[in-house]
Amino acid sequence: MNSPENPKKQSWLKRQWSNVLFVIILILLIIPQTRLPIQVALNKLIAFSPSELSQDEQLEITSYDWSLQRDSKQINFSNSRGKVVFLNYWATWCGPCIAEMQSLQDLYNRYKGSVDFYFVTSDDKAKVKSFLNNNNYNLPVYYSLSVPPEKLRSSSLPTTYVISKQADVIMYKVGAADWNSESVHNTLNRLIKE
Repeated sequence: MNSPENPKKQSWLKRQWSNVLFVIILILLIIPQTRLPIQVALNKLIAFSPSELSQDEQLEITSYDWSLQRDSKQINFSNSRGKVVFLNYWATWCGPCIAEMQSLQDLYNRYKGSVDFYFVTSDDKAKVKSFLNNNNYNLPVYYSLSVPPEKLRSSSLPTTYVISKQADVIMYKVGAADWNSESVHNTLNRLIKE
């Protein structure tokens, strides 16, 4: 004969389920091996499509002088003057960076011939190569050899800029975002046509 569950116990669980869940998540965040995957999952849940800056918020990039390295070749950011540019600062250890990476890969696949993409990191090159290979990403990764232009400096990761052909920062986002969205596509399509 099955006896019904204790009503007091059942009532307590109903009232405390959110507290129990919070404690479980907190414990998982304390454990180093589970911290990054949880950060990535949470950032994917809260990532949204970024919007364009208002005309008053847009910054004009006055200097494109910035030495970068890709595949052991030195290039200058000034090669992208007069082009639509997508600039993203990221790191392999950064949960929000990893959370937005698939949307960045999808965006890159769609616009790689029409937009100049720069994925800038200061991570160890072997770690970056391993991260990209393990996740099947083929993004153009750059390493900074000099100080970026003043209006493109950031100490937060990830940070992303979308720059028009006229050197205006049209989109600016700190934190994870869904970059492969209709609104971003519309913005890039418009900028490419200008």
